[in-house]
Amino acid sequence: MHDHATTFPHTRLAETIKGWCGDAADAQTPIDGLSFFQRMRPTAPDTCLVEPALLVVVQGAKQMIVDGAPHRYDPSGFLITTVDIPGQTEILEASTEAPCLGLMMRLDQRMLAEMVARNVIPGRHGAERQSVAVGRITPALISPLERLVALVNEPEAIPVLAPLILQEIHYRLLLSDQGARLSSFVAAGSPNQRILSLLNWMKLNFAEPMRVEDLAERAQMSASAFHQHFRDLTTMSPLKYQKWLRLNEARQLMLNDRLDAASASFQVGYDSPSQFSREYSRQFGNPPRRDIEQLRSDAAV
Repeated sequence: MHDHATTFPHTRLAETIKGWCGDAADAQTPIDGLSFFQRMRPTAPDTCLVEPALLVVVQGAKQMIVDGAPHRYDPSGFLITTVDIPGQTEILEASTEAPCLGLMMRLDQRMLAEMVARNVIPGRHGAERQSVAVGRITPALISPLERLVALVNEPEAIPVLAPLILQEIHYRLLLSDQGARLSSFVAAGSPNQRILSLLNWMKLNFAEPMRVEDLAERAQMSASAFHQHFRDLTTMSPLKYQKWLRLNEARQLMLNDRLDAASASFQVGYDSPSQFSREYSRQFGNPPRRDIEQLRSDAAV
């Protein structure tokens, strides 16, 4: 049972999201970093890339599974993710009459860091090492989200108003029950922030050969502290994380750019297409071609 103040605004959000998606399962919006989703039925867990983002379900219920731990969220709570990690997303409640509807908003790490540096939330830096959590939705957070979503139907206002509303949303998130967690990932010099900077670097350089010693040095940590902290945040070792980045990028290249498996494997840094195919099957449960065909047929349903 949710209080009326919290759940009431979701009706307008649901209408806009449903209207914007039309028949599509996912829809990008004219606002950079904001996308909508719509699902008509519950689904099995599906492997995905979790990027630093705010996820809100305005109707139905979803679950994010990271390292075996489920994080369920519905209209009473938001999901926050602070680093790029592998996860599984699962639709728990959805039907043709009441589809699961929601939005994903990419987090602006620089904006959060600037607010934390200005002491927007003094004395709330927790030593959080979990990069996914569910927070409580409040009217103070829903209000700017509602205004941001409304802008998709007023494109000429987006360049002027979207940056201001996005700033307010990030501010509200820092004041939420997940504020300390967010701060710990962007506070300058904190261990979390150093790993986060390294992850951003790895995302741009994953095709290059990497040595753990060099990565630890880049993060300004001892090898043992680096290993432990990296594993705590990403649920895997540094080199396994690099492999996961490569495989995920290859999957996108085959799906979106229609590259064949061999071309995609070379582009992401593999020397051997057969090794790529083996590791891809282990990661996604199917060989490359079958996996991509399955993804395409699922998207067409």
